[in-house]
Amino acid sequence: MKRVAVLGSTGSVGTNALGLILERPDVLSVAALTASESAETLSEQAARFLPAAICLTRGNERPAELAERTAWCTGAEGIIEALEISQPDIVLNAITGAAGLAASEWTLRQGLPLALANKESLVMAGPFLMELARETGAPILPVDSEHCAIFQCLQGEDSSKVRRIYLTASGGPFRTTPLEEFPDITPKQALKHPTWDMGPRITIGSATMMNKAFEILEAHWLFGLDREQIEVLIHPQSIVHSMVEFVDGSMLAQLGIPDMRVPILYCLSHPDRAEMAFQPFDPARFSQLNFEAVDANRYPAVRLAYDTLDMGGTSGAVLNAADEVMTELFLAGEVGVSSITSTVRSVVRDHDATQIQDLSQVFNADRQARDQTRSRVRKNEQA
Repeated sequence: MKRVAVLGSTGSVGTNALGLILERPDVLSVAALTASESAETLSEQAARFLPAAICLTRGNERPAELAERTAWCTGAEGIIEALEISQPDIVLNAITGAAGLAASEWTLRQGLPLALANKESLVMAGPFLMELARETGAPILPVDSEHCAIFQCLQGEDSSKVRRIYLTASGGPFRTTPLEEFPDITPKQALKHPTWDMGPRITIGSATMMNKAFEILEAHWLFGLDREQIEVLIHPQSIVHSMVEFVDGSMLAQLGIPDMRVPILYCLSHPDRAEMAFQPFDPARFSQLNFEAVDANRYPAVRLAYDTLDMGGTSGAVLNAADEVMTELFLAGEVGVSSITSTVRSVVRDHDATQIQDLSQVFNADRQARDQTRSRVRKNEQA
């Protein structure tokens, strides 16, 4: 029996994970649940799964019918409190954004398996977290479909024999939209992803390809790859989740229908493979799989990822913070979609990156970048 802490339990990854756990009561149970502000949904989940602790980070009103056995925690610090109380066997970190970093650090420091859907943790503090994982022996199991695909392709392989990897990307909802129409793109249009059902932040990131930029950094840290070994390909069908090319010319790829339950279950069950009722993959249905090079003019965020890798240190924290702010402003209708990457790029390039010695540096860079991003937006509005 694995006791799972599901962080971000009311989001897309979290609810899918709980569905999988519910179907496997003999091998999986819920140790803790956390959510940002979906109090009613969190309360319903707590009533169904009876975890040892739950946390609502943006609210403090205890659910009226919370079971006595379930501890009630609040605020950002409440996430760690819930983890301490529940003592899980594995942590699924599906928190969105920088808010998930502290939980990733706690998990690795305890030497526990980290099923990581919060890619921002590695974007912000990759070298720090990877060193911590090496020290404690804690495995990091990537939930992102692309990195889970690469992780599976590398099982039993010598990583020094990898020539390069290909991260695949659908291209988002605007892959064929004329560039001159970008200023008129609305949040409603950007939230209609063609192949995946995800939360707002990652869906907008898929439209701008900033999400893929994050995945470049994540792959660099997870798999110890140089920037020249990481390439991005547009793959509109989202069937090939990623590929690995070896030095002898062999290629390994992981394929399947776009269903996040597959990588979630893989990580929760690892090192085993658990059975799941799913829509079988029919190769005949996908007789044509298309791949395209990334258009740098359409997706400038991809180039920004490599620039951020070159800068190193705290630049990843700045990249994430600026994008979080700009995505919020876009969803609020205050900026256009094209200004997301352009503003993030200017904030990152002006940052004086320092090597990460502890997480206080990361959080300081995060706060400063948020302030600078909002300041730049205000100046642009006044110009």
